[in-house]
Amino acid sequence: MISRRSLWAATGGLALPMPAWAQPAAYPTRTVTLLMGFAPGGGTDIISRLLQPALQEDFGHPVAIESRPGGSGTIAATANARGRPDGYQMLMTTVSASAVVPPTMKPPPFDIIADQTAVVLAGTVPLVAVVPLDSPAQDFPGFIAHARANRGKLNYSSSGVATQQHLAAAALSFAAGLDMTHIPFRGTGQAVNEILAGRIDIAIDTLPTYLPHIRAGRVRALATTLPQRVPTLPDVPTIAESGFPDFDAAVWYMVMGPPGLPSTISERWVQAVNKALADPGLRQRVLDAGYIPGGGTSADAAALLRRDAAKYAEVIRRANITFD
Repeated sequence: MISRRSLWAATGGLALPMPAWAQPAAYPTRTVTLLMGFAPGGGTDIISRLLQPALQEDFGHPVAIESRPGGSGTIAATANARGRPDGYQMLMTTVSASAVVPPTMKPPPFDIIADQTAVVLAGTVPLVAVVPLDSPAQDFPGFIAHARANRGKLNYSSSGVATQQHLAAAALSFAAGLDMTHIPFRGTGQAVNEILAGRIDIAIDTLPTYLPHIRAGRVRALATTLPQRVPTLPDVPTIAESGFPDFDAAVWYMVMGPPGLPSTISERWVQAVNKALADPGLRQRVLDAGYIPGGGTSADAAALLRRDAAKYAEVIRRANITFD
């Protein structure tokens, strides 16, 4: 019996005619499930729930958000790669879960190009370096000095191996000559609790996750990771202006479908997400949460996936990061 993946390979990735169940007269006609690969409370959860009401109104049916954390987001991404291409199980994914981590696994759980369909960019976020309130570091140079004076004694958190949080901290450690221990969690929400409790020395994590805690004075923001300062935190300097001029890191969130997803379904999602992000009220909420709104076409999304897959493969090689 020929598998769907074998058919995909044999046809060179060309979309095959879908069976009758994959070609409803209208889409959707029932509840759509949007998978996410991390525990609630992180950036993937936040952007999914910001878009959820608008998508439900546009589709005329519920959009159920289902969390399947683990494997740095690849458990949900693998479920998407093996899913039925009818549009009723989609994925809100990250650059790490769909472009970075899978190739580092032995064996890779799926091919990041052939086994998923890039549909539309939901948003992009900078990362922010935060420390507990009892940290002796009052600013970013102060943290670097503190870490250098305590080699091997400090730690940093992430939502999993080879996620952007991990890569950003590892790149900083390499650039600054630091020696810190990586503490991966199954989602950012868990890491937040640990840094609030003072058990994590620093997190370089998604801005939407930590923005409420920064505003409430529960953590101290030291620096952000884009080349320019973030409008929502104008008084917080960038890592680039704090002694590391080439430092630039961000996380994107993208709607993905299984391989072979019909273009009509992809286009339906493109229209719905672009319409949602064009609404002034929702757009402002997305901005206030710390995201740069996404949108664009499926071709744009596919190009971004390919670009960052190549970019971060080089980062992982240089940092010698492996997924065990």
